[in-house]
This record gives sequence, C-alpha cells and structure tokens, in this order.
Amino acid sequence: MVFTATVGGKQVPCHPDQALLDAFLRGGVWMPNSCNQGTCGTCKVRVLSGEVDHHDSPADTLAPDERAAGLALACQARLRTDAVVEPAGPGGGTAGRQTHPLRDLDATVVDIEDIARDTRRVRLGLTDPLAFHPGQYVELVVPGPGVRRQYSLANTADEDKILELHVRLVEGGAATERWIFDGLAVGDRVQATGPMGDFVLAPAGEDGGEPMVMIGGGTGLAPLVALARTALTRDPDRRILLYHGVRGADDLYDLDLMARLGGAHPGFTFVPVLSHETPPAGTSHRTGLPTDLFVDDVPSARGWSGWLCGPPPMVEAGVKAFKRRRMAPRLIHREKFTPADA
Repeated sequence: MVFTATVGGKQVPCHPDQALLDAFLRGGVWMPNSCNQGTCGTCKVRVLSGEVDHHDSPADTLAPDERAAGLALACQARLRTDAVVEPAGPGGGTAGRQTHPLRDLDATVVDIEDIARDTRRVRLGLTDPLAFHPGQYVELVVPGPGVRRQYSLANTADEDKILELHVRLVEGGAATERWIFDGLAVGDRVQATGPMGDFVLAPAGEDGGEPMVMIGGGTGLAPLVALARTALTRDPDRRILLYHGVRGADDLYDLDLMARLGGAHPGFTFVPVLSHETPPAGTSHRTGLPTDLFVDDVPSARGWSGWLCGPPPMVEAGVKAFKRRRMAPRLIHREKFTPADA
C-alpha cells in the first residue's frame, strides 16, 4: 500500500516503511532538514490530518507533549494513512524554495588522498551528474553493517560528476577506521544518497551580497569551501572572512587553495587557528578558539551573514559570538557535525 503525503498543496507518494522526509525530498518537494537522524529537530512538522508512526524519534527531540499536539519528526515518521502536514519551525514554508530531488547514487572511488593528520580527501565519480546546492551533504552506505554516515560536499554546483568529501578518522568508527581508512581503494563502488541539508546560500537572484564570516572546525571546512567559492564566483569582490579551527598545525589542509583564493579575491581572508599548539615560526597561524578571535577581529557584524560548521560546542559558541557582534539571527546559518555511534 502507498499513502499520499501532502504539504503546501503538493502531494507525494509515501510507502509505509519510508520516512516522510525521504518521500518529500525524493519527490522534489523542499522541506527543512539538517541532520536527518532525529537529533536536531529541523524537520519537525505538524500533522494536520492523518496518522503517523513516530518510529525512532528521540524523546529529547520530540517530547511527549509535542507528539500529543500533533508534531512529528519528518526524518523518522512513517505514514499509517494519507496525511496532510506543514513545517512547524520558523520560516518553514515550502513556497518558492528551490530543491533538488533526493537520489540513490552508484559512485566509484576515483581518488583517495591523505591531506592532514587523521584526515582524508575522498573523491567519488558519478556516471550521471548530481544536481545539488553547495553546502549540502550526501550519505554513504557502509558495506557490511549497512549503517549510513553523512559527509558534506566540498564541491561547487558545476562540479557535479565528482563528489569531494573530507573525512576525519574516528577511532573505532564503522565508516572510518573499519572502512574508509582501512580497505577503501580507488575503483571501489560506493552506494550513496543525496543531496541533503539546508546549509546553503540563497539563490543568485536573492543573495544580498552581504559580508560573510565562516567558522569551520576540522572537516567542517568542507562545505564552507564550497560556499565561499560559489559566493566569490557570484561577486569576486565580496568580503569573506573564513576561520579554520583545528588542534594543531598538522590538522590544517588546503592552505594552497586558501592562498589562491586570497590572491585572486582581495576581499577574502583565511585565518588558520590552532587551539592546542603554538603557531610555527614564519606562519600566519593564530592560537586560540576561532569564535573568540572573531570577536576580537570584528567590532560589529551588523549586516553580515554567519556560517558555522563543526562540532556542536563550536557551533553554539559561534552563535553566541555572532549575536554578541550584533549579527541578525536570521542571517546565522549552522551545520552541526553530530557524532555517530561507532
């Protein structure tokens, strides 16, 4: 049996074992989404009619009183009847939002490169181009256990036949230690799903061209590279301040790329930040936390947009720093790298 899910007057088919969010994204219907694991609450919807099974929805993300009030997590909920829903979060309307349909991807590993301490660049080749927004991510299916892991794309939208991922080794991780860092080889086939996520620029005609500050922790640099390159293609003189926070100098990567962007675009500034080491002599590296350095560097961020990607504590500190410098909350964008079970 196939049910019908309706949002904003748009209808999509939804199988009983299919998450509501998956059905909408595959149908090319935009809906707010971020972690797609039930931990962030971005995809929370209000069920106006019909019944859903809440499946694995965590109680700390969807409280009992919210369930009783008709709320559901679209990334977890399964339909039990035809249903009509609406996004429950602020700014969650579907009108005018451009999206790219979610697809299952059959990719081939074309390159693996160690780029920093415990960090690899993996490039996956596609037979058919993938349409996506810079800043989005894909899910990889880990062979054997079949678990899924999310990795942000470092690509711009015109690089649509190669997916570039930056992967950090997680001790004991099913995807990293037991696969990507131990066994994955050029020529291997990889199953993936994408694109996902809302960590994206406004469309070219709606992008205000405001100054941007970006703070990435570790491999949180990946989507920021895609966003910065896209913004600079639209406006080569745009002011962009990009901080990359890592523990030590051996964790930094793509410094040559950052130097090229700075050389070609006077408004682009890259700030490598070491939290646990003194910067090597002769470098422009700085010591501390990137969120603190931003506060030191920028007296006022009124009219700026902010972009944060990395571990939850860094993202939360970044939000506070941006607000401290009077950045409008609606211009603060965030992508938390939620730790997965091993």
